[in-house]
Amino acid sequence: MSLFELAAVGAAFCWALSGILTAGPSAYLGAFAFTRIRMSMVFVMLAAVVAVSGSWRTLGAESIGALCLSGVVGIFLGDTLLFATMNRMGPRRTSILFALNAPLAVLLGWVLLGETLSGRQLAGIAVAFAGVLCAIVFGKRKSQLHNWEQVKGPLWAGVALGVGAALAQATGSLIARPSMAAGAIDPVAGSALRVGTAVVCFYVAMALPGDRFRAKQKLTLPLAVMTALSGFIAMAVGMTLLLFALKGGEVGVISTLSATSPALILPLLWLRTGEAPALGAWVGAALVIAGSALIFSA
Repeated sequence: MSLFELAAVGAAFCWALSGILTAGPSAYLGAFAFTRIRMSMVFVMLAAVVAVSGSWRTLGAESIGALCLSGVVGIFLGDTLLFATMNRMGPRRTSILFALNAPLAVLLGWVLLGETLSGRQLAGIAVAFAGVLCAIVFGKRKSQLHNWEQVKGPLWAGVALGVGAALAQATGSLIARPSMAAGAIDPVAGSALRVGTAVVCFYVAMALPGDRFRAKQKLTLPLAVMTALSGFIAMAVGMTLLLFALKGGEVGVISTLSATSPALILPLLWLRTGEAPALGAWVGAALVIAGSALIFSA
């Protein structure tokens, strides 16, 4: 395995680890408040990098609108739904549901942009959806009692939130794709603009009447540290590794390897909870990765 391929696996590991780290703070603060705090911290990190590098100059006026809209849909809406799913379904199911963003992005590209959909991609989409179904239906044994394996509320509601998060992420990526594909925009600067736009939306929502957008509990220092660490691992380390991998590796291979988070999160959960994941969880994760391989190699 080349250094670039190892970097892609490293990115997937960072995202899996971040999913473990976010489960507790998200449940404690509430999905909306946690996402607002986390993204505010991530924006500070990204803005600092952009300020030092001067890469904000790569943001052309013609691309700013699309990137801002992408931030509203993919981050403000997508991440809020993602952590709402986490609070209902736990990190394992959330990870597998969020992996649907790849096949959904392909379907949206076909429907909205008229992109070609090959037979291999159709097969990949079908395999990925089968993997998600397997992991949700057969991914838990009765002997698994950890809180993260319990479904809070109706199962269909949690699945709907997870699919909504994946759809929002896929739509946000689709909106940003033409601007980023042009190659003139620095990826870190583009990410900073998207995250910054989402942060503005979070604080605008905070100004609305009522308490539904406010934190359920007071933010403590340990929670703040854990939240910042999860954001740093996912956005700073994970995205840097992915960008490095894409610079030197084959796009299809790198994209597939970086989509292995649903499998990598399973041993992390085993270590964290002391409960071995069920066979259905492993099979479902394997099918999702196989589906991703078919999609990205088409």
